[in-house]
Amino acid sequence: MSTPCINNNHQHCIESALQRAEKVCRESGARFTAARRRVLELIWQNHHVVSAYDLLAQLQKDDPSAKPPTVYRALDFLLEQGLIHRVSSMNAFTRCDCRHESSDFQLMICSGCKRVQEIHIPDLPESLKQYAQSQNFKTSGAIVEIHGLCQHCQPVQTD
Repeated sequence: MSTPCINNNHQHCIESALQRAEKVCRESGARFTAARRRVLELIWQNHHVVSAYDLLAQLQKDDPSAKPPTVYRALDFLLEQGLIHRVSSMNAFTRCDCRHESSDFQLMICSGCKRVQEIHIPDLPESLKQYAQSQNFKTSGAIVEIHGLCQHCQPVQTD
């Protein structure tokens, strides 16, 4: 489950994510290039989803020659290593702050501020798998995207 940044210190979160990425890549024998590192760093700058085009625009501030393939290759790599998640319903990407044993997890996505929280409801993947089997459907994973409003974006209720 995602943990809040200490005193909204995203730099601490970013540094932890980069250290984790270095460790994951070292253990898998994968190359954690400067471009991959920078894309991961940009994704971790906040708790919101970010599109590939937003990432490209941010990369081009530092390197005007950055092109879409650079971003897409970095995103593919980061997805393969389990360091980020794709938010399919928004065609965007978000941080992953834990190592998954499976491809089953849930994302709560605020429709107001676009903040994403990764959650793990232990029984949900098995319940979904059992239901799918009862419908003669073979599953390969269950990524559930839950859309709504976080507590900060909900209208204030008055009695």
